[in-house]
Amino acid sequence: MDFTLEIYKKLLTALKQAGYSFITFEEFCEGKQNEKFVILRHDIDKFPKNALIFAKIENELSIKSTYFFLTKKSVFKQDIIRQIYSFNHKIGYHYKDFVDAKGNAERAIILFEKNLSLLRTVVPVKTIAMDGCPTSRHHNHKLWETYNYRNFAIIGEPYFDVDFNEVYYLTDTGRRWNGERFSVRDKVKSNFNLHYKTTNDIINAAISGSLPAKIMITAHPQRWTDKPIAWIKELVLQSFKNILKLMIKKIRWRMQKL
Repeated sequence: MDFTLEIYKKLLTALKQAGYSFITFEEFCEGKQNEKFVILRHDIDKFPKNALIFAKIENELSIKSTYFFLTKKSVFKQDIIRQIYSFNHKIGYHYKDFVDAKGNAERAIILFEKNLSLLRTVVPVKTIAMDGCPTSRHHNHKLWETYNYRNFAIIGEPYFDVDFNEVYYLTDTGRRWNGERFSVRDKVKSNFNLHYKTTNDIINAAISGSLPAKIMITAHPQRWTDKPIAWIKELVLQSFKNILKLMIKKIRWRMQKL
């Protein structure tokens, strides 16, 4: 089965054995990179305990990554965030303030500063990454048409500060690695014409040496588990969400044609 913790460990191990170094997004923004690297990133939308499991697995393999946390009550668990940070991982802010403010930029920036400051009371935060919020008609990136995140001592946002023609982007959005047609916003413009369906496909590409030298991987810990009931539940839920996202994309496409 795919999307198990065992498969995740095999993916990380295969990438290490293929000669990739793992760097945090913060290190990438600071220019601390070599010729062959993986920027490993996790968006924590729910199940923070799963994030802690990921962090421990990576720590056992001497791998660093960046965990982008929402600040909603069910996710903002300070003890877990501190534990993850203690493993030499970095913490970023997973923002959705423009959506929460219903497209009001002035209100959104107040929320952004408040939530960023809250997260910074727990650990240092120097990077951010938007939440796609696919069901909303508002796009969190729109906040930066009015304001500049660098004014808040933020050094990077993946969708603005990575050239995806140079860095190959892999994401498990939709609970699949080739979920571009289901993704509403977690997608990038890129000249790479590579597509992988399963985690094993990526592992085999790493072993064969056919993966690009520079990669960003976004993996959501909520999707990965060795518990059969939780695994099936996530599969069913994400399959339903994929259908919903396809419907949203079709509706928006038709509205644009009007």
